Amino acid sequence: MDAKTQRRKRDRQRQTQVGTNFQVADGFLRTVFLPKLKPPQSLPDCGDAEKVEQDFYASLAQLATHYGIEPMQARDYGYPYNIALSLWEVQRLLRQKVRHWDNLRLVRQDNKTCLISEERYDTGASLYYIPIIPLFHMLKDCRFRRSSHLLLSVCSYLYHIAKVPYYRQEDSYLYWQYDIHKNWVEEEPEDEATRTYKRELHQAEWIGKRMEQKMRNRRNLTRLKARLDSYKPADGFDYDCWKLATDIFSLYSDYPGHSIFRNIQLIKRPEADESDYEEYYQDTIRMGMYISFVASTQGWLYEMLSECINNEFNECGLIEEPTIITHFDGGALPLNDFDFEMRLFALMEELCYLLNSYKKTTL
Repeated sequence: MDAKTQRRKRDRQRQTQVGTNFQVADGFLRTVFLPKLKPPQSLPDCGDAEKVEQDFYASLAQLATHYGIEPMQARDYGYPYNIALSLWEVQRLLRQKVRHWDNLRLVRQDNKTCLISEERYDTGASLYYIPIIPLFHMLKDCRFRRSSHLLLSVCSYLYHIAKVPYYRQEDSYLYWQYDIHKNWVEEEPEDEATRTYKRELHQAEWIGKRMEQKMRNRRNLTRLKARLDSYKPADGFDYDCWKLATDIFSLYSDYPGHSIFRNIQLIKRPEADESDYEEYYQDTIRMGMYISFVASTQGWLYEMLSECINNEFNECGLIEEPTIITHFDGGALPLNDFDFEMRLFALMEELCYLLNSYKKTTL
């Protein structure tokens, strides 16, 4: 019992190897199985498969040439995997190369299948409200008079050519907002705060009317080049005004007659009735609602306006932005891009900054 347990000796002979007559494991691991494809989710009901493939690859070739991309060859995968794989690859390439690309659709139009690409300019969910009261006071300030004339020419361009809405125009969104606040104030009991509110509203109306008369005068637009040629900046602010006016004149020369609304596409809700125009814009923030001239971006009145506007915008599910929709159906393609929009939105931001930088009591 007290003897040491003896360990069993290891058998040096190995078990006989058993396997298949040829190697199959490596081939199995190198095989890629395509996922199960649901045609309704990938392709529209386009009819004959051969006709669909023919139309699709003709449309794809036109799209590839237009954007300068080289999609992968997927014809060998068979229908409908070849089309689904090509769509996935093209979307990946467009997302990488095209800055403002938004989506790609395969649709059936006039008994023909084609690709539709959509590019959208992102406005950044910002309010492009250009204050007018600071410019009014700049025009009366001898130190800034020449700079203010340049900015007045810039505003005249935005008013006449770019078609930026003006808050004293009855069909503008901000006119309605100012009118609502005016009615609210008139219903409040008379006190010091109410008198301040009424004074701001009166100032917005009075100055707005006179500044619109100046901007409507096309002489301020036609004299932009002459004002630039005779202008000599005295400091950094003057130089910024000159630079802004120079860029606006360059934009006007490159795109004469182009409006900021030139690339607006009608947004349609899926359940909307085409016969009802108002249904198209339900729950949509339109461009004329976030781009406009405004009295001022300071003071009680603007605080109340911006609060009401933001609350209304929060209830909306869509935003209207410059959009380019291209149909690759074999026809001629329009030459269009967002160069105009990119330059104009940046210049409007700079104009707002310069006007808000002018410090003067307006109340």
